[in-house]
Amino acid sequence: MTSLPSVQATVKVGHVMGAKTIDERVTAHIEGDFVIFVIGMRINKLWKVHKWWPVFSAMPRMLKELQADPNSGLLGYRSALPQLWFVQYWRSFEHLEAYARSKDGKHWPAWLEFNRRMRDCRGDVGIWHETYLVRAGEYEAIASGMPPQGLFAIGDLLPATGHRSSAANRLRVRV
Repeated sequence: MTSLPSVQATVKVGHVMGAKTIDERVTAHIEGDFVIFVIGMRINKLWKVHKWWPVFSAMPRMLKELQADPNSGLLGYRSALPQLWFVQYWRSFEHLEAYARSKDGKHWPAWLEFNRRMRDCRGDVGIWHETYLVRAGEYEAIASGMPPQGLFAIGDLLPATGHRSSAANRLRVRV
């Protein structure tokens, strides 16, 4: 079994350009339950920079805050289309909810400010999120020729051979 470095170091690995690739066919294993949180924004009125810039610039500050706290529960994240959406991996929903509602963190004031700014103009900037509670063993993943990212940046890497050679096998589903 190949294991990646500690969670704190792993969070950074997937964001390094030119990160070393995984040159074998592997699957990812995460001990216990975890949460996948997908969040994004849509700029509907590009000329209203004063409306969308605070939303656009808030997430990197929040992620930096979370990475600095080893007890935050954030396992890792990925972003796409330069910071218009993120996939985050959390140890539990309780960790995610605690951060979202903490009056001492960066999220709560940003959320209040967003709602204040958008009260009469919800169509200027769109936001969305999805939360998935993943039970232990009820997911599967495969990678080859990729740098560590997603589940591969936060979990243990196992050879995708034998009983781990197909998606159905990894999920223990009979087809």
